[in-house]
Amino acid sequence: MTYAADRLHEEVAYLAYHFHWPLDDILDLEHADRLRYAAEIARINTRITQGR
Repeated sequence: MTYAADRLHEEVAYLAYHFHWPLDDILDLEHADRLRYAAEIARINTRITQGR
């Protein structure tokens, strides 16, 4: 199964921006792991913006 290039770039950029991880490290992650990290970042950002 292939994964849309635009979506992959979005995930990579999001993780790189927040974690400052190198591209190769992010691309080495399994798809499910990248999604999990992205979801956790989103939850953290939501809590911060809501003041919790």
